[in-house]
Amino acid sequence: MQNSSQTNCTSTQLRCSIHKANSVVHKYRTGVEEITNGVVQLQTPSSARLTSHSNSVSSRDSEMRVLKDVHLDNSVFHCPKAVALPHYEYSHCFYELEDSDNDVFDDEFGFNDDEEMHVDSGHLHCMSHKYEITPADTTEEQAHSVFMDAFIQNNRLDHVSQVMGYHPDYLRNFLTTQNYLLREDGPLPYDYRHYIAIIAAARHHCTYLVKLHEQDFLLHNGNPEWLKGIQHAPRKIQDLYEINKILAHRPWLITKEHLVKLLKSSEPWSLSELMHAIILLTHFHSLCSFVYGCGISAELDIDGFTYSRSGSSGSDSDSNSDTNSETGETTINHVLLLQDDASVGLEALMEKMRKLNENNSEETSPEELLKRFQSVEHQSAEIAVPSTKKSPPKSEILRYVIDEEYTYTDFVTQDKVSEVPTFRACDYSWDDHGFPLANRLYTDIGNLLDDKYSMAANLTYYTMGDNREVDTTSFRRAIWNYIHCMYGIRHDDYDYSEVNQLLERNLKAYIKTLTCYPERLQKKDYDGVMREFKHSEKVHVNLMLMEARQQAELLYALRALNRYMT
Repeated sequence: MQNSSQTNCTSTQLRCSIHKANSVVHKYRTGVEEITNGVVQLQTPSSARLTSHSNSVSSRDSEMRVLKDVHLDNSVFHCPKAVALPHYEYSHCFYELEDSDNDVFDDEFGFNDDEEMHVDSGHLHCMSHKYEITPADTTEEQAHSVFMDAFIQNNRLDHVSQVMGYHPDYLRNFLTTQNYLLREDGPLPYDYRHYIAIIAAARHHCTYLVKLHEQDFLLHNGNPEWLKGIQHAPRKIQDLYEINKILAHRPWLITKEHLVKLLKSSEPWSLSELMHAIILLTHFHSLCSFVYGCGISAELDIDGFTYSRSGSSGSDSDSNSDTNSETGETTINHVLLLQDDASVGLEALMEKMRKLNENNSEETSPEELLKRFQSVEHQSAEIAVPSTKKSPPKSEILRYVIDEEYTYTDFVTQDKVSEVPTFRACDYSWDDHGFPLANRLYTDIGNLLDDKYSMAANLTYYTMGDNREVDTTSFRRAIWNYIHCMYGIRHDDYDYSEVNQLLERNLKAYIKTLTCYPERLQKKDYDGVMREFKHSEKVHVNLMLMEARQQAELLYALRALNRYMT
């Protein structure tokens, strides 16, 4: 009789367990759908992830505080709060704000502890032009599908994905590549991957990416001691820092001797591990440019779950004046607008592109092409960029930085004693050399990178501003090759006079700042260039900057690796 009772009890417990499991699956599926409606909930600080809002919220109404009536305008874009504020819900049992911050937080966002307010998704959608991102509840089927994939992969729909959501084809390639680098099988342990992302982002003081990957590092059982600074990391990672610094700022200085030190050290890297690390470094160096270029700031669950009026997250605080309050320097955009009042309008730009397409059959001697490349190189060196950062980096970033003063210098002005010759793409190209080497040492990564580069460079909707049926090939090629030019890479078959014809000086300054000194970019610089372009078109330009920069860094690193192996 007792055995029968125990059997019935066990059977009842089993049925309860099955019921609970089915309930979890149902909530997960519901959550994936509801994330596209912009409804997300903060989880515990230890996980620091976003999970889908489930039906269980109704049982905790008294514990919830909901963001209500958030009114944002374009001034929020590039501000420290966020590039956009999705509709989060907050639970008292998950975290506590410091007493000193409670009033500020409640006053700023209109929280009320005694009531629960609901925001309808239609209002969010109609305000999407104010958010400057693709809203999470987009009705565009392709973007909606990619957002769901992003949420499933990352357990969050971050601001980077939402900004890239203007171009869902590209976003899918980007997410596939980044997921492969960080989460799929590969040579490096998962905690190493996220720590490498941290030290790469710290070179440009990108708080957003540093904080994001500190969380991911801990989620993958990383040693918290490492987060005290680069000196607390294993010697193997410390040894990697030299090429991290060089690739971020002066990749042409990478030599096989740098790689030999890593491959023959007391804690040696394998070739496949080194390949993985190099691609991670270049990926996050270039992603910093995109984050700053689009003014992307951290989600609200990053940086300790606190909010400060004066604090900055992500891409640092933006100045609202023409002058830097500390240095008295004007932004590059303000200076160049005064110098370049006759900036190129869209009609004039499209006319130049048409003429270039018509005259494309004209042949130019190799000597003349070389002169034109050298001319663009020297002109680039003459373009002024902001000489100081918008705000001094925080100690929480500097602990991952060695030799902070080491920054980009113009390739053409390098020291004659140790001068590095121009990198000729015909001698070492991505297609013929870099791509197969990457695939050889890290399976399939070459294919993923190649798809991403091709998508960014060739993506077009045949529009420019309000104009339709526009062939933008020459404009896109000019941007890509100009970035390579700043890194000393020359494409022998390209006529660099097109750069001067299609890229106004103001745009060149923007490209140089965002590619080489992204942490110095300000909102005014973004607003002052390509003024007749749509925001989504500016995002596309920033995508090209990001990919061209990564490819330039990789070409130098892979060439050095090739020389070591041959």
